[in-house]
Amino acid sequence: MILKLMTFSALFLGSLASLTPSSSPPTTTDQGPSCRIFNSGRSADCLGRQLERVPWTRLPSTLEDIDLSYNKLRAVHADDFLCLPRLRKLQLQYNNISYIDDDAFKYNPLLEHLDIFNNSLQEIPAAALRPLLNLKTLLMSNNLYRHATLAADFSKFVKLQVLSMGGPLVMGLRKGDFQPLKNIRLQGFAIKCSSNLQYYEPGSLQVIQTRQMGFDMAIDQRPNALLDMLRDLANKTFSVVQFRNLFEFMYYLEETDIFQGLSHVRAHQLVFHRGKFNENLLRMALMNLQVSPIKRLRLQYIDFARSPTFVDNGAGSSITDLALDKLDLWYISNPDVLRFDWRFTWFNKVREVSIQNLYFNWVPCDAWAEMGAMEFMDISNNRLKDSFIFNQRCDYKGSMASLHTFDVNTNELSSLKDLSSLTMEFRQLQVIDISNNRFGSAEESRGCVWTQNITRVIAHHNQFVSEALHCLPTTVQFLDLSNCNLDQLDMSYFEKTSHLKELLLSGNKIKFIPSLWKSPSLQSLALDGNSFGLISMESFQDMPELSHLRAGNNPYHCTCELHAFIQDTMSNGKVNLTDWPENYRCYHPEALLNTVISKYLPGHVACDIRLVIIICVATTTVVILILMLICYIFDVPWYTKATYQIIRAKYRAHKEKVSGVSDVFAYHAFISYSHSDADWVRDQFLPCLENNNNPYRLCIHERDFMPGRWIIDNIIDNIESSRKVIFVLSRHFVNSEWCNYELYFAQQRSMGKTFSDVILVVKEPIDPNSLPSKYCKLKKMLSTKTYLEWPEQDKQQAFFWEQLKSVLGKPSLIRERLHSARSRTSSVGGVSLVGLPLEDGRPEKALVNADREAEPQLELQIEPRLSLRVVGPIPT
Repeated sequence: MILKLMTFSALFLGSLASLTPSSSPPTTTDQGPSCRIFNSGRSADCLGRQLERVPWTRLPSTLEDIDLSYNKLRAVHADDFLCLPRLRKLQLQYNNISYIDDDAFKYNPLLEHLDIFNNSLQEIPAAALRPLLNLKTLLMSNNLYRHATLAADFSKFVKLQVLSMGGPLVMGLRKGDFQPLKNIRLQGFAIKCSSNLQYYEPGSLQVIQTRQMGFDMAIDQRPNALLDMLRDLANKTFSVVQFRNLFEFMYYLEETDIFQGLSHVRAHQLVFHRGKFNENLLRMALMNLQVSPIKRLRLQYIDFARSPTFVDNGAGSSITDLALDKLDLWYISNPDVLRFDWRFTWFNKVREVSIQNLYFNWVPCDAWAEMGAMEFMDISNNRLKDSFIFNQRCDYKGSMASLHTFDVNTNELSSLKDLSSLTMEFRQLQVIDISNNRFGSAEESRGCVWTQNITRVIAHHNQFVSEALHCLPTTVQFLDLSNCNLDQLDMSYFEKTSHLKELLLSGNKIKFIPSLWKSPSLQSLALDGNSFGLISMESFQDMPELSHLRAGNNPYHCTCELHAFIQDTMSNGKVNLTDWPENYRCYHPEALLNTVISKYLPGHVACDIRLVIIICVATTTVVILILMLICYIFDVPWYTKATYQIIRAKYRAHKEKVSGVSDVFAYHAFISYSHSDADWVRDQFLPCLENNNNPYRLCIHERDFMPGRWIIDNIIDNIESSRKVIFVLSRHFVNSEWCNYELYFAQQRSMGKTFSDVILVVKEPIDPNSLPSKYCKLKKMLSTKTYLEWPEQDKQQAFFWEQLKSVLGKPSLIRERLHSARSRTSSVGGVSLVGLPLEDGRPEKALVNADREAEPQLELQIEPRLSLRVVGPIPT
């Protein structure tokens, strides 16, 4: 703000010329440093290239704007700008130009802006300027000419708007110096004279018609010259009148009121820039301003000091009726200027005051009472501490009754409680700026009581913790908490701010956005530059008025949730992402680092949960159907059922064993056959093996299954109690469910034994390929294992029985073991088993070993066994 308000001073006094635009570093060629050409060949930047001549051979003829400032040019020749007919702006300030050819600008009739400030010209280049009839801005002050007399040709510059002239060698002004300008209405005029002004003829500036008037001349030696200057300005209207270095070397100690002509000057603002002021000179200026139409006063960069002879006689201040709209006190060396006559009464009718960079460290209690009419107070940039502006012994009741805006930014304040206590009586206070301080600690943010009119709080660049938010006013409509180091938000505070419309939280460390954020009136929200990676519409669903959201420059996790938020926001159109899309980039996952989120387009399937559920259900259904089909094709239910029966039988057998009943091999072989083959088994198979001198003990279901037990238990128990299992294969066998069970159980018992205890007897020819899929093991055995085939010819049947008996082994050993086992068994369940002595009298263990020698693959254990005959056949 200060820079804006100092524009006029900079424009006319040379500061403007020192504000140079940024440019790229100069490049060099064989011919020396070159200029940067840009703006489609219409602009050239030759600033600071150390040029000693204008590089006209390397400048395109299309140039309209060229900056040759801050170089080492000594002269401007006739051919320097010969090839630039379109030239409109030429900057030559801060060179060492002492000569300009009369034809230097002959071919530049369109030139509107010429800056030759701060060079070494000894004469005003009137002849060279003659062709420039379109000239609007001419800055030629701070040169070495000794007079300010303008040539008659200046009367032709009817388009001229801004003119600055003069220099350190101009010793004074004469009445006819500016006569050519009498018919030209300027926007700005500035004159610079020597620091040792020798003369000023009354009427020298009377012909000047301008909106802004600037004086850069020291009147130390001729202070009365100010009276003549003010008379020349009388009855004219100015927007700004500025005096620079009015007293450059000494303080004014005389009694003559040199400001008495101010009462006749109609100006919107009066500026004193630099120079030495004491309480005497300041009082003179303020007394005349009391009766002047001037309503704005600025003192900047003033060197203030009290006169050695000043004595406070206790009388009241002479400044009691200074009615100003705006008073600026900037960069003044001594804060005593605030009470230059030991009173603060000169503030009592000032509406706006800006006191910056005065570094005062105390505000007396009576100062607040003298500022009853003040509406705007800016005391920023003063290194103020809490104790400097708030004194608990002061009575602030009724003070600052009209204050609307209170600006204390860029100080060293830390206590929100003290600030609220100070401003509690400021009944009209609506805006408070506390930015760039040290507010926000939990210890100094308790017990705050604010006036209920505050609607705007600017608190950026502090160090807030979330608990400190409760010490802020709850009546705000605008709240700026940017760059306050916040890592989380206290939703209970925002629930109380029911009138909040705009909230700025940029540049904090907020890690997540709460999902239940209720702010019914919020219209604009800034969350950019924080630390959260996830955002969703759920966080803003309780903000019905939200229309502007700024949330870029966050470490976003590019997920479906983020994509859905962006899509919903874009399609809905209710909330406008003000910084979309350039500030939205992926931070996670690593593969998408720095990817612009607008280009993050995840698959529809990956982000639509409903579609994912449908696909999952459909896939699961298909898989189940396929598994059911596979189970049907490969009879998996049947195998599962059979396995379950085995497990149940094993469990029951285990229980019987625990209860004292043990399993034994009671049979040489278990015969599995179909009920349709029962006659063949009874009539031919059994007699040939059981009715001879050395009979085999065989188990068939019709005779040997135990009544009362489960059929499955009988099958499993008798298969496990048999040395071998004989399967009588026929077409009826394949169609028998019980035969299938018996085959499966035998397979399970022989697991790991390569089916050496299974004997296949093919009663009638069977094609293995015609067998059902559930007989895959039987198919394998028929393809890989030698089986016995029942011959239809009688003469071949004897050989069949011999083969079968050789596979079954010797019957005597089994019978003797069985007999021995039974001889060791007592009566069980009313059935007595009588044991017979072993034939060879060897121990049982030896007999077992002998049997293993006879049949290496047989592993036989003889244990007591209860056996009952089944009455009647069991259907298959």
